[in-house]
Amino acid sequence: MTATSIDSRRIPAEFRPMMQAIAETGARLAAIIRGGRDLGAAVGRNSDGDGQKALDVLADDMFREALAGTGVRWLVSEEQDHAIEVDPAGVLAVAMDPLDGSSNIDTNVSIGSIFAIYPAEDTAEASFLRPLRQQIGGGYIIYGPRCAMMVSFGDGVQHYVLDPATDAFRIENTRLMMPDCSFEFAINASNYRHWARPVRAFIDDCLAGIDGPRETNFNMRWIASLVAETHRILIRGGVFLYPADARKGYERGRLRLLYECGPIAFLIEQAGGRASDSCEPMLDQQVQALHQRSPFVFGSAEKVARIAAYHDLPETEVSALFGNRGLFRA
Repeated sequence: MTATSIDSRRIPAEFRPMMQAIAETGARLAAIIRGGRDLGAAVGRNSDGDGQKALDVLADDMFREALAGTGVRWLVSEEQDHAIEVDPAGVLAVAMDPLDGSSNIDTNVSIGSIFAIYPAEDTAEASFLRPLRQQIGGGYIIYGPRCAMMVSFGDGVQHYVLDPATDAFRIENTRLMMPDCSFEFAINASNYRHWARPVRAFIDDCLAGIDGPRETNFNMRWIASLVAETHRILIRGGVFLYPADARKGYERGRLRLLYECGPIAFLIEQAGGRASDSCEPMLDQQVQALHQRSPFVFGSAEKVARIAAYHDLPETEVSALFGNRGLFRA
């Protein structure tokens, strides 16, 4: 394979070496995914107890090696216990999920890589334990029928697509804006019984369709790949919910604040949508720990605001809504 290039005319100069490394690694991973075997083999667990696949570990190694010498001082990865100092002279700090959705590897569902960019400080703690709104860049690569990348440096969302004929990420859209209306929601409905009442009430109202208070028929989607869900919503709108629930280990949600929720929220806001922890804006959240988890809601602005409003209702009013409608009630 020839060296992968990326159209860097719209990428600020201080990010170009890093983005070239991310693009090259993403293209290499896309080729490995297309032709690889045993990529979904279990190889252990990370520090947070999640199972690791062979491709998780490979992607982590590839991005870490590629980012050396590109201006990155600190690197945090889902697959590593602690932050790594890549280059003491670097001015950037990168937090990554090197391979999102690895549980889908064997089923050939789209997976991806997610990254957030911060200014590097003297310590890893100062670089990453800060408000999410201090991000200066973020994005993801999706390994699907087309390998594509969404990235923002705080001035809109740029959409790139890997051209297999030239092995280059070409610009598809210089300022992608998310549709502000779509009658789709994404949530894992198998956890319905564990959700808080406001979440159940919102979903019940959607499922009531044209006969319910929304007076609209909705479709439900669930891919179990954050990158794939995000890509669909950026392209055609809708809303995604991964709320906290009553199960042990899910009380504060399941997605990682720093390198999953943060960069996706950054992209969504840059594309005209909204993102929250179900109640408050996601980018207003303060990172307290590298692998901290959070509830996560994002998508079309009206729907994210409506979900927050359900949480503001008095307990008796939410109970009344919920009492009249049940997801599995005949």
